[in-house]
Amino acid sequence: MSYSAQHLKETAEIVAKINPADCENCVAVLRTVREDGGRLFMLGVGGSAANASHAVNDFRKITGIETYAPTDNVSELTARTNDDGWASVFVEWLRVSKLNSKDCLFILSVGGGNLEKNVSPNLVAAMQLAKQVGAKIIGIVGKDGGYTAKVADASVIVPTVNPNNVTPHSEAFQAVVWHLFVSHPDLKVNQTKWESVTAKP
Repeated sequence: MSYSAQHLKETAEIVAKINPADCENCVAVLRTVREDGGRLFMLGVGGSAANASHAVNDFRKITGIETYAPTDNVSELTARTNDDGWASVFVEWLRVSKLNSKDCLFILSVGGGNLEKNVSPNLVAAMQLAKQVGAKIIGIVGKDGGYTAKVADASVIVPTVNPNNVTPHSEAFQAVVWHLFVSHPDLKVNQTKWESVTAKP
């Protein structure tokens, strides 16, 4: 079997194993956030940060939820990293944004954060603040043992079908799942352009 065939086979296996009920639970949380007038904060590092930026556009434009990603502000992100350290960049950004009980953190991460292994401590600190102020937490992660999966109000776990491909599959499926969310009839309020111009009268 070629690598391409293997990778696509793994992708199909993951699709079959993702739990639709977990997706519905996340959609329910997001709907509550919008109904309450809360804000959505997308948090991710590395490839997940790029996904967070894309997701901000989709949630704002398609679902009408006020959404932000701290990583879109490069000046503040790098200033905080330089002056105070990487572990506190998100939590301090959220403090200035006055994170509150109407808001929601949306974690995009392969591992979901792990303080013991010093993996994504910035995500963990942000979620700890969310718990303190009563904000909701949802996530799309590739590990069920990470901090996100343990504390989130709802989360989707991208199943591991090949331990050597956890990162590429996790980051790829972040996009698959959040596009499911913004396309969900409970959240979608604005038609996407291509579908609107090709729709039959």
